[in-house]
Amino acid sequence: MLKKIAIQDLRLGMHLHELCGPWLDHPFWRAKFLLADPADIAKLRASGINECWIDNAKGLDVAPPAAKATPAPDVVAVPEATAAPKTAEPAACAMNEELARAALLVKKSRTAVMSLFSEARMGKTMNTEQCSELVGEITESVWRNPGALVSLARLKTHDDYSYMHSVAVCALMVSLARQLGQGEAEARDAGMAGLLHDMGKALMPLEVLNKPGKLTDAEFDLIKTHPERGHELLLGGSATAVALDVCLHHHERPDGKGYPHRLSGTALSLQARMGAVCDVYDAITSNRPYKAGWDPAESIARMAEWTKQGQFDPLVVHAFVSSLGIYPTGSLVRLQSGRLAVVVEQNPAALAAPQVKVFFSTKAQMPVPPELVDLNQPGCSERITGRESNTVWQFKHLDELWAGREALDKARRTGSQKP
Repeated sequence: MLKKIAIQDLRLGMHLHELCGPWLDHPFWRAKFLLADPADIAKLRASGINECWIDNAKGLDVAPPAAKATPAPDVVAVPEATAAPKTAEPAACAMNEELARAALLVKKSRTAVMSLFSEARMGKTMNTEQCSELVGEITESVWRNPGALVSLARLKTHDDYSYMHSVAVCALMVSLARQLGQGEAEARDAGMAGLLHDMGKALMPLEVLNKPGKLTDAEFDLIKTHPERGHELLLGGSATAVALDVCLHHHERPDGKGYPHRLSGTALSLQARMGAVCDVYDAITSNRPYKAGWDPAESIARMAEWTKQGQFDPLVVHAFVSSLGIYPTGSLVRLQSGRLAVVVEQNPAALAAPQVKVFFSTKAQMPVPPELVDLNQPGCSERITGRESNTVWQFKHLDELWAGREALDKARRTGSQKP
């Protein structure tokens, strides 16, 4: 539905339909697009145009007032003085600080999702409300530091891919929602959808799901039923409308070549388009029974190409790259000096200049003492000249370099071991 609002009320995730002002005052060559970049908001507010039209069927609506005289039926009225702490965002923290907490959360999440899949296989009704606390913890972790949990959840073994894929997509959805300017409550909804998006795979034959090789046409047709099977499974429980939508439509494509319903364009919700991007990124960066995962930076580059071919919403991908970085944490990169480094943490204000840990000289063809370098630091003479593939270099300790041995050990311990 079209809605006229003040330019000052625009936020990321809204779909701009039309600007109310002279064409010469417009800061963009086009008017209809999803707002996915904070710089676009700034340009609009500086343009001198006071009002615009948004389409809330294609993006976010106007944020609700901070306080209402008559709360919605499912909202408990609380005094204003006590309401503020509940909506306060978790304080930001450094990557190394959040990694320790995120590692324990990864292990906890793995156990919870294994239990969910087990209940689904036994035909039990899905009680998704039991996931709310977990999704809340994941959301708070991403709010404190977007890179920690998202990066750790990417590290999976062949055996726990199905479970940890759900956890990783949950974290990616929260991070993407945050980048799109959505509030913590909306990010939790997106995270819950990510956690539950692949529940239909719990009903797939294990010999097909875990097959260490290419699927036959018949097997692939069977796997392609998992969105509908998952949707049916969640309908019998307490899943939200967003979770049901993402579960059913995360394999649809804007160009109409997806499944199960070949939806296209505006028929796909923003959340479904977000789910498609997060699902594919985690799938291609993860080790599977039949192939090694691609490097994060390589995966971002390939998804950019697929976006040009119509597989993803370009504006959602733009926001996704902004949330992860051009060279996501864990990427192997070559520096101008000829040294190799692994990306340790992002600099949100300079996506092409993250913090890296240098560890190898290509000129000497030998390791060098690890050195942390902030490429965005004034006076820094280094810069990234390209990404490298670890399938070529075969470094065994890349993950330890950026995450640290302690965090990796905590994340990978089984439930029978003490944290």
